[in-house]
Formats: sequence, structure tokens, C-alpha cells
Amino acid sequence: MQLFSTSIGRKILMAITGQCIVLFAVIHLLGNSSIFGWLPGGINAYAHHLHSLPSPIIWGFRLGLLAFVCIHIWFGIQLTMENRGGRPRQYAVKYTQKASFASENMIWTGSLLLLFIVYHLLHFTIQVISPETAALTHPDVLGNPNVLGMVVAAFQNVGVTLIYAGAMVVLFLHLSHGIQSFFQTMGWSNDRIQPFITKAGTLVALVMFLGYAAVPLTILVRILK
Repeated sequence: MQLFSTSIGRKILMAITGQCIVLFAVIHLLGNSSIFGWLPGGINAYAHHLHSLPSPIIWGFRLGLLAFVCIHIWFGIQLTMENRGGRPRQYAVKYTQKASFASENMIWTGSLLLLFIVYHLLHFTIQVISPETAALTHPDVLGNPNVLGMVVAAFQNVGVTLIYAGAMVVLFLHLSHGIQSFFQTMGWSNDRIQPFITKAGTLVALVMFLGYAAVPLTILVRILK
């Protein structure tokens, strides 16, 4: 298939899978925000609703998301190596007028996000980190996994909060370039609208950063208990 054999095809696949992951991140953020009480029963009710879905739906979604992540990472590595391989020697003068810090370090911010995702899954999904506060073994008064208690206990630890807040800074950098890059890759951008797309992408990345960072930071300063 040409999508897999050409550089343009791989860029398109990486762009599409990247935006699918962004869509998941937005939905995940909305679910996380239920910790602030906008959903009756809060985040425990939200978690209970998710886990009450039929297993084929849950696992189908998980496997689909895993496939998107693997494709995005694999082609991201390939394209980075191809780009660097096209420069057999370093230029005497490096021109970076149009390149931002985020665009030049996508491979590194992506790698850091991958490490964070593994940590996050071990922490809040598989729950092998800090098992003494794991939601699955500590139900709330209704008998549901006490996700609120687990999250509050985790983010009252300064070190854990710094890990999550730092990861959200990395997420902001990755998305601020990745979102606008999607439109360029798909051919939906030009010199006239590119400044708007760049600003919109940065704004979306900023909203994601603020939304995700709000939970650990408000818990750390005891606003949310």
C-alpha cells in the first residue's frame, strides 16, 4: 500500500492517528473534570459508568486506541530517521527562523509522553503504584471503586503532582505543533490561514494543559479534597 511505502503516506497516517489520540485526550479530559462535581456522583460515578459498559466495547476501544498509538509512534520514528538521514552532514549555519522549539523536538516530547502514559496506566489503571490507595480495592460508600480517594491521595504528594504537571507541559508542546501540523499534512492549510491554524492549535493545547493540570494542582493546594 502506498500509504505505508511513501513518506507522504506515512505522514498522513501519523497525522490521522495523532488526531484520533487528541480526540481521546479531549474525551478523557471531560471525564476527569467530573472530579469537580458537574456530574452527579462525581468521578466515582463516571468511572463506574465506564466499567459497566460491555467488555467487547471496552476492549475494542482499548485495542483500537493502542493501534493508533503504535502506528503514530512507529511512523514518527521512521520519519524522524528519514529526515535526519537526508542530512549526511551538519550545516555550517543552522537556519531555524521558521522552526519552533516544539516542532524541532517532537520526537523527544513524544518519547516523554510515552513514558508518562506507561506510568499513568500503572498508577491509575492497573493500580500497582501506591496499592494502599488503589480504587479497585478501596470502594466508596456505594460500593464503587473509590477513584476520588485514589486521585486525591496521589496528588497530595508533591512529587507525583510535579510528574503530572511536568507531563502536561510536554503535552502542551507536543500538541501546539502537532495540531497545526495535521492541517499542513492533509493539505488543508495555506499561507493565508496558517497563522490562524497555528494560533488555534496553540489555544487548544493550552486549554488541554490547563484542564489536565487543574486536577493535581487544586488537590495539592487543598482546594479540592
